[in-house]
Amino acid sequence: MEEVKFGVVEKLSKLNFKSKKIDSLSKFEGVSPPTIFIGSKLKYPLVNVGILSPLEKVEDASVFDDPKSWAENDFSISNIIGLRENLLNSRFQSNVMDARLNKKFTELAKEIAISSSPVDVEIELKTKVNFGNQSDRILTPHGMRADLKNAKVTSNVKIDQKVDRVMNDEIKANEGISYLYNSGINEYSLSKILSVGVMGLKKDKKMVPTRWSITATDDILSKELLKSVKDYKWVEKHKLFFGEYLGNQYLIFLFPNVWSYELFELYYPGSSWNPGNEMKASTDSEGFNGRTTYAKNCAGGYYATRLPILEYLNSIKRQAGVLVIRLETPSYWASLGVWVVRESVRKSFINFLDFETREELLENGKKVSIEKFGFNPDLIYKKSNLIKIYGTQKNLLNWF
Repeated sequence: MEEVKFGVVEKLSKLNFKSKKIDSLSKFEGVSPPTIFIGSKLKYPLVNVGILSPLEKVEDASVFDDPKSWAENDFSISNIIGLRENLLNSRFQSNVMDARLNKKFTELAKEIAISSSPVDVEIELKTKVNFGNQSDRILTPHGMRADLKNAKVTSNVKIDQKVDRVMNDEIKANEGISYLYNSGINEYSLSKILSVGVMGLKKDKKMVPTRWSITATDDILSKELLKSVKDYKWVEKHKLFFGEYLGNQYLIFLFPNVWSYELFELYYPGSSWNPGNEMKASTDSEGFNGRTTYAKNCAGGYYATRLPILEYLNSIKRQAGVLVIRLETPSYWASLGVWVVRESVRKSFINFLDFETREELLENGKKVSIEKFGFNPDLIYKKSNLIKIYGTQKNLLNWF
C-alpha cells in the first residue's frame, strides 16, 4: 500500500476484515464513522436502509467516510478503496414514510446519521455477509453487505445543537440545510441528515435515497449561494484555474459577465466510465435564470462541480460566466463517487492565471491544457455556446 500522511489510514486499510472467517459471522461490535446508506434499487417508496461500520471497534473510525480529509491529504484510489472495502452495510428494508413513525431501526438510523462523531454499535445479522464493490457515479463504494437482524447504539450520540434545533422546528428542508451550511456544517454531513428524513415540515418528512440526497444537497446549497452571487459585480479580469486529483483534470475559465455555467466532461478510454476505445463526452449548461430540468447528461457531476465554483465566487464577492472542462483520465481507474468531482474542483482553485481579454484567456487556456494535460481544447472552444455568446455580444444580459 502506498505511504500516506496519516499513519492511521495505513493501519486501518490493512485490517482486511475480509480475510477473516466471517461466513458464520452473526454478531459483532463496531463503530459507524457515522454513516447511513439508503439504497434506491427497491421499488420506491421501499428502500434499503443500512448502517455502515467495520467489523470491529477501531480508533479514528471517521477516516472511513471523510472525503474532505482524503482530498486534503491526497489519498490515492488504493488508499480509499482499502478503507471502504472494510465497511459492512448492515441493512433493513423500510418505507420512506417510516421516517414519521417511531420504528426501532429507523430511529436508530436517524440517531447515527445526525451524530457529529463516530458511534459505537452492536450489530446482529440475519444473513451471511456478501462481498463486492459496486461502481457508481454518485455513491462512494463499500465492500460488504448483509441483512440486519438487530442493532443498538452502545455509546453516547453527540448531536450539534443547531441540527437538533432544525429537526424540531417547522421549517422547510431547503431552509434547514441552508441554515446549517451557513453555521459551518459541511455538505457531506448535510446529505446524510437529509437522507434519513429528519428535515422539513412534519407532514413532508421522509427518507431520501443517498444518491438523491447528495445531488439535492449540492443543488439546494448552490441555489442559495446564487441569490448572493447574482448581485455581485463581475470579476475584474478573465481568470483561468486548473488542477488535478485522482486522474480528474480540470480547466475552469471565468469571464467578466453575469452568471452562467457550462460544463464539458470528457472520458478517456480506460477511465472508470469508459471501457471503450474512443473518447466519450457529455455537456450541460445554464444561464442567468438557471435550469428547469435535471442535468441528465453530466448528472450529479454537474451539481457537484457547480457548488465549489459558487463557493469561490461568493468568497470573492463576484459573479462570472464559467466554462469548465473536466478530463477523466485512465488514472481514474475506479469510480469513487461524486465527491471526487467536488474536491477536484476545490483543488483547482489553488492554481490560477489572470488575463485582460477573452482572447488571451482562451489562448493561454489552450497552452496550459496542452502542456499540463496533453489535451487540445479547440473542439470544446468551437462547441461551447458560452464562448460563442461572449464572442458576439459584449453583455450576456442581452441574450437573456
